[in-house]
Amino acid sequence: MPLKIDLKPNERLIIGNAAIRNGDRRASFVLETNTKFLRESEIITESEADTPCKKLYVLLQVIYLVDETFEAENGFTALATQIMEAAPSMAPRIAAIHEFMASGERYRALKLGRELIAYERDLLARVVPASTESLPA
Repeated sequence: MPLKIDLKPNERLIIGNAAIRNGDRRASFVLETNTKFLRESEIITESEADTPCKKLYVLLQVIYLVDETFEAENGFTALATQIMEAAPSMAPRIAAIHEFMASGERYRALKLGRELIAYERDLLARVVPASTESLPA
């Protein structure tokens, strides 16, 4: 089934192994074959991955987009283990991501990765204010 994609001015898009950036005007096109793609709003670059869960998400992007995923899957497992040891409350979320990966539903795993980042942000928001409030003035 064809998929119409509308791009905002200068919006990025990854289709398979190709990175595309739109020009100065809105554009639309149709993908006529089944292929993997990510819109700019779904992309986190390695340089933007400044937390453990964002780094995990970068690995999920690779696993979703490329055919040879062995190294990325090993990296995912190692980092996921470290995250769960440091923050056990993330274990159920990471397990759900792993289940989707194992069943071949990699895009759904990627979506759960975004939710994991939001959960991490909430955890950090609870920790950071508490630690700065207890510091002497």
